[in-house]
Amino acid sequence: MNKSFLLLSALVLSFAFSCSSKRDTGSMNIENWKADHYGCKGLRMQDLEELERLKHSFLGIDNQALIKTFGRPDRVELVDKSQTFFFYFLEPSNACDGVEIEKEPLRVLFRLNAISKVSEVTITTQNP
Repeated sequence: MNKSFLLLSALVLSFAFSCSSKRDTGSMNIENWKADHYGCKGLRMQDLEELERLKHSFLGIDNQALIKTFGRPDRVELVDKSQTFFFYFLEPSNACDGVEIEKEPLRVLFRLNAISKVSEVTITTQNP
């Protein structure tokens, strides 16, 4: 009886600590971020400096923690079986109604490795 209680306790604790949770985003306005799909409203640009400051703190987190923090990505690109990119547009993208794009919009790219952990965070206008 005592062994099964210890085993059950260990299982519950390991499950509780393995769950992904929302990450600290400093002074970023996450409500605005989540409401600004594809960067259409320009709200995400207001948090560019804070994002630059914090971007390395997101290294190593899993895809679920990323989604809980920033919401669903604007675009997901599977490069091969070992890496995926999550795109969040900071400037209006071609998915925005009534917006004509003259240049590639600024975006934040989260590169996820084969085990869905963030391995790189880049703020760029380039595609991966």
